[in-house]
Amino acid sequence: MLWRITYFLLWQIAGGGVGLWQGGPWGAALGAALAAWAWFVWDLLRGARVLRWLRTGDLSEVPSMRGIWGEAADRARRLLRRQEVQIRDNQDRLQEILAALQATPNGVVLLDAQGRIEWCNQMAANQFGFDAQRDVMQSIGNLVRDPEFTAYFSGQDFGRDVVLEGRFSTPSRPVRISVHLHPYGDGRTLLLSRDVTALEQADAMRRDFVANVSHEIRTPLTVLTGFVETLQTLPLTAEERARYLGMMAQQALRMQSVVQDLLTLSRLEGSPPPGMAEWTPVQALLVRCEEEGRALSSLLTQNQQHSHVLRFPPQDFLRTEGEIAGVPTELQSALSNLISNAVRYTPAGGSIAVEWLRKEDGSAVFSVQDTGPGIAPEHIPRLTERFYRVDRSRSRETGGTGLGLAIVKHVLQRHGATLDITSALGKGSVFSVTFPANRLRGFVLPGASLVAAQAVLR
Repeated sequence: MLWRITYFLLWQIAGGGVGLWQGGPWGAALGAALAAWAWFVWDLLRGARVLRWLRTGDLSEVPSMRGIWGEAADRARRLLRRQEVQIRDNQDRLQEILAALQATPNGVVLLDAQGRIEWCNQMAANQFGFDAQRDVMQSIGNLVRDPEFTAYFSGQDFGRDVVLEGRFSTPSRPVRISVHLHPYGDGRTLLLSRDVTALEQADAMRRDFVANVSHEIRTPLTVLTGFVETLQTLPLTAEERARYLGMMAQQALRMQSVVQDLLTLSRLEGSPPPGMAEWTPVQALLVRCEEEGRALSSLLTQNQQHSHVLRFPPQDFLRTEGEIAGVPTELQSALSNLISNAVRYTPAGGSIAVEWLRKEDGSAVFSVQDTGPGIAPEHIPRLTERFYRVDRSRSRETGGTGLGLAIVKHVLQRHGATLDITSALGKGSVFSVTFPANRLRGFVLPGASLVAAQAVLR
């Protein structure tokens, strides 16, 4: 400020000196006045230049000058630069927060005080069918037209969540979405959504499992209790006593089978996946499966006019199929279970074909095809559930516990294999197991030389 006053006085002194030189004392006064106005106009132009720059705020066009206006421009420039850096940092943090919300497995929707969409992540867009760009500032009530959500949103009671039917829900594949609203800020609302289909299915399976276990154990226990009371209270002949004891042994064996299968499932779920250290010849594995399948077929058709037609891969073919990595007992249990199911549910005189096919990518497919009654499409997705039966009475007649395919599913998952089921009513079924290439070795290509075969085996 002192320099500004000094500068103003110097202008006046200079103007007065010029005026004194040209016109005496009156000229000196006039010169000083003109110099003061000239300085005022010049200073005003400098201030206008700074104000014009402040209106644009472009840091690349900061006016370069000295004095108080130059200092003001420099201070404003530094302040704007700090604000610019702060805004950039805030934008970066905002983008990080939005990226985190995009990465969350739950749907996130930000609503304003009027219930309009301010922002939503891609998961919410997929769950509700939103367009993240087009539907901004659209009312949530116009886009989610479920009556339960409308009542929930208008009721303003957000202490609980509401479960809605998902966008892609079908009778065969239901989808359930849980929606919870959380008020925040000045009348705004945060909508969180998550897919609870698996949780509801797990809960339903748990209830069914408890009910089925109770039923499977209670039925034979009731029979055993009745027979025990009969043996204790009634005089029976030796033949009747032997018959009752045989029935009791049969029911006890049934309970033992259920308990054993449950223990097997528990062991499979609680143990780590098998490694790659134990290898079993494919030939030995399928030979044991063939022996068990033929023995079961002979037992079931011993009083029938016709027997099953069973076809298995020839021994010479299986010798070239090498080895498979995994737990031999588990693998045999899974594959034998598929064969025994085909034998149990195929009427006498029907055929069962077992195949082992090596694919070009090195994987292998084990398949069991039967000419049984077939399975309706709505039952196929649930076949591997515990105690799920298409025909309960027929399953018990053939000695099934309802846990076989559940065991098969867990064994195959542990060995990285997949199960595919195709069937049609009246046309039989095909159960196919695909083993990954990394669990197979020693495959001899057809027509390969002995040297090439040894190289593959090594």
